[in-house]
Amino acid sequence: MTSLVAGGPFGIPDLVVRTTRIPDPGDLARLIPDGVPSRDVVSWIRSGDGLVGWGRAAEIDTSGTQRFRDAADWWQEVTTSAICRSEVDLPGAGLVAFGSFAFAPDSPSGGSLIVPSTVIGRRSGIAWVTRISDRLEPNPAPAVAPAPIGPGAARFADGALSGEQWTQAVAHAVRGILAGEVDKVVMARDVIAQTEAPIDPRWLIGRLAARYANTWSFAVDGLVGATPEMLVRREKGLVTSRVLAGTIQRTGNDTHDLALAGSLARSSKDLEEHEYAVRSVADALRPHCSSMNVPESPFVLHLPNVMHLATDVVGVLADYTTSLTLAESLHPSAAVCGTPTDAAAAVIASLEHLDRGRYAGPVGWLDASGDGEWGIALRSGQLDPDDPTRMRLYAGCGIVAGSEPDAELAESESKLLPMREALAD
Repeated sequence: MTSLVAGGPFGIPDLVVRTTRIPDPGDLARLIPDGVPSRDVVSWIRSGDGLVGWGRAAEIDTSGTQRFRDAADWWQEVTTSAICRSEVDLPGAGLVAFGSFAFAPDSPSGGSLIVPSTVIGRRSGIAWVTRISDRLEPNPAPAVAPAPIGPGAARFADGALSGEQWTQAVAHAVRGILAGEVDKVVMARDVIAQTEAPIDPRWLIGRLAARYANTWSFAVDGLVGATPEMLVRREKGLVTSRVLAGTIQRTGNDTHDLALAGSLARSSKDLEEHEYAVRSVADALRPHCSSMNVPESPFVLHLPNVMHLATDVVGVLADYTTSLTLAESLHPSAAVCGTPTDAAAAVIASLEHLDRGRYAGPVGWLDASGDGEWGIALRSGQLDPDDPTRMRLYAGCGIVAGSEPDAELAESESKLLPMREALAD
């Protein structure tokens, strides 16, 4: 058993954290109780393992350019003042916080770190339950909750721009690239989903985790999705980032899809887009690492709906930077913004006509040691806090000189498919 006892400064909750090892609890998504408010449900699941939680033992909301730094400073104080006892010595066991942050510093969505009151985790065949409170409490035995009810029929409507308006914006971006104003820019679009009944995040998590098992199915503060892109993982001194850029839609025919994968791997347009993204990640991680491995060529990642060019960048951490601070240093990467960053951000602000909110921002978790996993909030949607039957879905495409607006619109539709399908009753 490991333990940590320390005093805390004024204004920071003195949390008591108890983690107990448990038998395998089964499907993690089915353990979140019925009736938990949507914004209090948290999840991080991949291939059946990960973390789920509910309740709020502590939280912080941040905003502006300091949103990451303020959250990191708060977390440092929380971990210093907490009393932790754990029977499990694995990343994600013990004191843990889930977070999501806005793409743009001027977004009213800001950022948040949430410490759930209950967390259930499973990793490497070991399962545990953590109870976090301001007093020592017994750990509840995990129980399978009633199956969530679907939201009924869903209707979809254009968001900030119609499909035609968005392709015009993409064409404008391409002209700017050809004129030398920017090398690459990522253009996002939104779609509004309206359902018959309230949207239960447990319904979405379960469906996304089942269909897209090779992605990270997440829920934090009403932001729900299944991201294929790991912005950064920090685990016991090793740093990993999975970069995705360059996409082609699958047809469902294995032979044809194999040929498409080959064409994607040879596409000069997609390879150019991918190179910008890999370079931006490597440049951001290098100051924190004593050594790095950056593969020269990407591989093709196969997902149920699309295929991506992918590169795993790995480094050995040279300092004590937490996973959250590493995520801050990586955001925004060329995969979600463009190159050069400031020029691409200016193009986004002028052409998208959209507040991305926390879409394309970091989402994930960190523990008391600073280890954690932060993905990019892609293939996702934000639940409307005022209307439980409404959700804003997002998708984005990397635009380079060879991009064709109609093809980019089709790509955005394929990227919206996971959330559309998850909402289907």
